[in-house]
This record gives sequence, C-alpha cells and structure tokens, in this order.
Amino acid sequence: MIDSKAIVSSKSTIGKNVRIDAFAIIEDDVEIADNCWIGSHSVIRSHTRLGTDNRIHEFAVLGGEPQSIHYDGEASSLVIGSHNNIREFVTISRGTELSTGLTRIGNHNTFMAYSHVAHDCDVGDYCTFVNGTNLAGHVTVADHAFLGGFTLVHQNCRIGAFCMTGIRTVLRQDVAPYVTVSGDPAQAISVNSIGLRRNNCDRESIRALKKVFSLYFRKNKHAKDLNNLLDGDVQSKQEVKHLIEFLLSSKRGIVR
Repeated sequence: MIDSKAIVSSKSTIGKNVRIDAFAIIEDDVEIADNCWIGSHSVIRSHTRLGTDNRIHEFAVLGGEPQSIHYDGEASSLVIGSHNNIREFVTISRGTELSTGLTRIGNHNTFMAYSHVAHDCDVGDYCTFVNGTNLAGHVTVADHAFLGGFTLVHQNCRIGAFCMTGIRTVLRQDVAPYVTVSGDPAQAISVNSIGLRRNNCDRESIRALKKVFSLYFRKNKHAKDLNNLLDGDVQSKQEVKHLIEFLLSSKRGIVR
C-alpha cells in the first residue's frame, strides 16, 4: 500500500496495513506501526515513532529539527502514540538535548490544520488543538485539554486537564485544570462545565469545582488556604484535590 511515487527509506520500519500516498517522504530511522495512513506530500523525519491507527494528512511535517538556537544536531526524537488525527500543514518538532531529548504525543488527539508543537513538549490523550494553535518549547498539555483556534502558549507553561481556551488566547502562565480561559492576556472565565459534563463528570463534582473557582479566581484567595475554606464534602472530590495540587505546584503562576 505504498505508492510508487512515495520516497520511503529502506532504513525505516513500516508495519502492516500502512498506506503511504504519493510524494510522501519517510526518512531513515522512522517507525510506523500498523494501520496508519500517511497522506500525500507529508514528511516523517528521522527519529520519529508512530503508534497504530494514526492519520497523517497532506503536507504535515513530523519530527523536524527543533527550532531552538541551542540545538546543534544532537540526537533527539519524536514519539507519537496511537489513534491521532494530524491534519494538513501540522508541524511537530523533535526534542533537544537540553531537556529530555524527546517530544511526546499521546493517544486519540486531534491536531487541526497549521497547529505547531515545538521541541520537548508533552501532550497527553484526547486533546484537541484547533487550527493555528502553537505551543512553544517545553510545554505540558494534560488529557482532554481543548485549545481554541490560534491559541499561543509560552514556553514551559502547563495546560491542565479538561481546560478550554477561547479563540486567539495568549498564555504566558499555567492554565488550571477544568477551567475555561480566554483573551490576551488570558483571564479565567469559568469552570469548563460543558466539557466536564460531556466527559461524564457528575454534578456534585462540578459544583465543588465552582466553589474553588469562586474562592481562588474571583476572591483571590491563596491556594494554600483553600482547604481551610472548603467543607469536607468539597475537599473529598478527586477533581478538587487535583485542582488544588496543580495550583500549589505551579512555578510560572496561574492564569487568573
């Protein structure tokens, strides 16, 4: 299922039932697992690993050299999980030696056209990057994050689980889990109730998160004081525990 006009290195490893369309380029030391589709004119650069059932659309470039002034040709890699949908003109860079040497993408993610993931980023599972979303280097994105169109993320930021960003959001600090943020500079808007309900979060947990949101984001209480201000039922919710732990561990500060 490899088109005769595709260029596939004999030093790459191609799994079963992989389709590679015309003019795609697969360089040395690439591994593509079973059931992937590699679209026309896409490029999979050396030291890239793809899991099963990935769809790589036309003109995507995966595993390109890091866009870092410190990069000097040292070995690094890009590892992509399974069931990802990577659309037209998406670019994802390899890691750098100054960090882990690895850029990692999890499973079941959607990267819409013109998205960019820079070196040393770590993206979880079930995330959505709407068109034109850009991550600078060393960004961590947790599971189920939804980044609206043309969201820009500063290097070293953390994007929490189940958060959502509005269109053209600019992030210079960490985004707390379960929260919707928007604007430039970004501001916290609300708990991402719709996203949470769609992922089967119960009403009690959403109400508990809203109490934390009111205290921290609206009344500007310190994260270290939240447990003293919350009753036991609210504190017991796993989502609340996760949110407070995230707030306490932030090094760049939280978008408020």
